[in-house]
Amino acid sequence: MNRRIFLLGLALIVAASMVFVGCNKKESKQMIGVVMPTRSEERWNKDGNAVKEGLEKLGYIVDLQFSDDDIPTQCRQIDDMITKGVKVLVIASIDGSALSNQLANAKAAKIPVISYDRLLMQSPNVDYYVSFDNYKVGGQMGDILITGLKLAQATTTKPVIIELFAGSPDDNNSVGFYQGAMDKLKPFMDKGVLKVPSGQIERTVVGTLRWDAAEAQKRMENLLSAFYSGNVVLDGILSPYDPISLSCLEACKAVGYGSTSGKPLPVVGGQDCIVASCKSILAGEQYATVLKDTRSLGAATVVLVDDILQGKTITGLDTSSYNNGAKIVPSLLLDSVIVTKDNLKTAVIDTGYHSAAELGL
Repeated sequence: MNRRIFLLGLALIVAASMVFVGCNKKESKQMIGVVMPTRSEERWNKDGNAVKEGLEKLGYIVDLQFSDDDIPTQCRQIDDMITKGVKVLVIASIDGSALSNQLANAKAAKIPVISYDRLLMQSPNVDYYVSFDNYKVGGQMGDILITGLKLAQATTTKPVIIELFAGSPDDNNSVGFYQGAMDKLKPFMDKGVLKVPSGQIERTVVGTLRWDAAEAQKRMENLLSAFYSGNVVLDGILSPYDPISLSCLEACKAVGYGSTSGKPLPVVGGQDCIVASCKSILAGEQYATVLKDTRSLGAATVVLVDDILQGKTITGLDTSSYNNGAKIVPSLLLDSVIVTKDNLKTAVIDTGYHSAAELGL
C-alpha cells in the first residue's frame, strides 16, 4: 500500500512537472513580430521600443525589425516572421498597399495582424488598426494655422497667404490628415481671406513622398522662387510632419524670412513633437506641433496583443471610420494634443515625453 501511494504521488509530481514544462514551452513560443518603417526617424525608434519593452514586461519574446524605408526589405522581414511562427504581427507599413501577399500568408498561418498607426490597405487580412484619429489630427493642424494666423480677423483686402504640404501619397494616414486640415481651412479660402498663390492645393500635388524633409525643402525653395517675389510675403505653411516643418523654415530663412528684412517667419505647425521641433518652438520659430504620444500608442498596442492572445473580447473599437478598400478595419483610436510654446512644459516635459535636458533646458 505504501509503495502504491508513493508511486501515485510520484506520478502526480511528474504530471505536474510536465504541465509546468509544457506551459513554459508554450510561453517560450509566444513570439510577437513588430515591424517599423525606418530607424532613421526619431518617432519610429520610440514606437518600436515602446511596443517591444511593453510586450517583454508581459513575458513575450519580441522580434523588432526596422525596414529602412525599403519595401522589399519590409516584405522579407514579415515573411521571415511568419516562417518563425510569430503569434501576432504588428506592422507599421512603408506603403500600405504593398503587403497584400504577406498579409494573405499571415491569414493562412492564422496570425492576427495589427496595423500600427499606418492603415494597411486593399486587404481583408487586417484584423485591427491602432492609431490616433487621423482626421482629428488633421483638424488640429488646421486649427494651428487658424489660431496662429488669426484667420478669424482676416479680411479680403489683406488676405493671409499660405502654402500647403501633405504627407506621403502612399501613406493612407496622409489622406485623413490633409482632409481634416482642409475642412478647417477651406471656409476661409471660400471667403477669400486665405489664399494659396501657387494654386497648388490637391493632395496628390502637394504630397511629399516618404515624408522626405529634403524633398519638401526643395519644393519650398521652388515655391518661394516662383511665387514670392516683390511684396508677396508667405504668412503660413500647412505642414503634416515636424521634419518637413523644419526644412520649410530653413528654406524661408535662406531667402531672408526671420531676419531684419521685416519678413517674420511664417506660422508653421507640424506633427510628432520631435526634439528638434520642440527646441524650435521654444526658440519662437516653429509655431506648434501635434503631439501623438507614442507611449500611449505603444501601451494600447501591447494591451491589444495580450488581449488577443488571452482570447479576450476586444472592446472600445471604432467599427465604421476606417475602410481600407477591402473591409472596414476595427480601430482603436487615441487622442492627440496641440503643443505650442505656452503649454510645451506641461504637455511635453512634465509628462516625461521629452526631458528638460533633451530640450537643452
